[in-house]
Amino acid sequence: MRRQSSTSTLAVLTAAAVCLLAVEVKISSQSFSSSSSARDPGVRADAPGAGQPLPGLTTQQLEYFNAGLADFAEAEEVDEGMGPRMNLDSCGGCHAQPAIGGTSPAVNPQVAFAGTTDKLPSFLQIDGPVREVRFVKNADGTPDGGVHALFTITGRPGADGCSITQPDFATAMANRNAIFRIPTPVFGAGLMEMIPDSALLANSTSNVAAKSALGIRGRPNFHVAGRTVTGQTNNNGNDGTVARFGWKAQNKSLLIFSGEAYNVEMGITNELFPTEREERASCQFASHPNSVSDLNATVPVQMMSSIEKFSVFMRLSAPPTPATFTGGAALSVAAGKALFTSTGCAFCHTPTMKTGNASIAALANQNVNLFSDLLTHDMGIGLSDGVSQGEAGPREFRTAPLWGLGQRIFFLHDGRTSDLIAAIKAHASTGSEANGVISRYNSLSETQKQNLLNFLRSL
Repeated sequence: MRRQSSTSTLAVLTAAAVCLLAVEVKISSQSFSSSSSARDPGVRADAPGAGQPLPGLTTQQLEYFNAGLADFAEAEEVDEGMGPRMNLDSCGGCHAQPAIGGTSPAVNPQVAFAGTTDKLPSFLQIDGPVREVRFVKNADGTPDGGVHALFTITGRPGADGCSITQPDFATAMANRNAIFRIPTPVFGAGLMEMIPDSALLANSTSNVAAKSALGIRGRPNFHVAGRTVTGQTNNNGNDGTVARFGWKAQNKSLLIFSGEAYNVEMGITNELFPTEREERASCQFASHPNSVSDLNATVPVQMMSSIEKFSVFMRLSAPPTPATFTGGAALSVAAGKALFTSTGCAFCHTPTMKTGNASIAALANQNVNLFSDLLTHDMGIGLSDGVSQGEAGPREFRTAPLWGLGQRIFFLHDGRTSDLIAAIKAHASTGSEANGVISRYNSLSETQKQNLLNFLRSL
């Protein structure tokens, strides 16, 4: 499958880097007075602490990582199978901050991608996050929850004869029927993939009394006691194991995550999702799935399909590196780390878990400092999006891993805020499992809150 580099993607990444460098973060307890109000220190301005391969990879494994990175960064075109409906033309355009594999950049590439043919929906802004949109209900009131692609190939080069229209986003917005998701970072994803189900379940039953006192429950998505095969709706074959990727932990593996995203976000059919989401004959410009294994390739890495390359890139990607500080800043971060535990944040945002056996040595028996239990929790009506995925209901979300948080710009599943304090407070609402923890946070002094914020921005 022929690929071309994306000038627009590179431009967006450059702009995001410039924006990142323009933000100065000040983490210092020495300059903070007890009479001041705590504030989010902002995006760390140091070099990206992510985007590199795992340490300890072999020469061959590094070759596969680089091949996956190149495919992840490059853009698609109509003659390569993009569309007929899509949200953007590359993985790297969405997963760009602070490096390829991250989350939404400061400059939204979807605005430029809309071009002159498609209308830019009102919920997309040049300085807002990259978003996908889902409709909560169908016109007849039954549950929808699926992604409704933002753009079409109509009017684009190579799409002669295709005439389709965008969904009616204006009406969906007016009826409060549209919800949004922003890209999740994929750094260190291979380490998350290799955490045994048994470790996740053991962690979920630890500190039960303390968690219960705070109202914390949490549950895995798709797990069935005894690995019973059931008729429940899920995306991992009804095998009863724990899924862990996506905002609602709806995908079991990186390969499923890749195949679904390629089809849903870019309209690229593949061996996992071989049929088009829009099958109008006049809008088909390929006679077979667009990304499949090349069984005639003589070089092993060239035999892999794109979704396999994406999976390998994510699997072999190193986790984010936390910042280091000295002096008063180091003392503040250390104090914040202690508060992270004492307030109860660590009950859901589990600081460290461990992988099990793995065929890749760099992934085997490794500590995973992800700050997540990878379970889904009821976040109450304030964060509810009305959408169910697998066993995760409308108010349930996977505990977002916090590693790399110091260099993220947008927070929460829909990117509604860039202020870490606002994101923390949004965890509290009617029915939320986080209410007890947020109550403890609210009772902290402003100095303590600042220390906690400084710690979070150091991750």
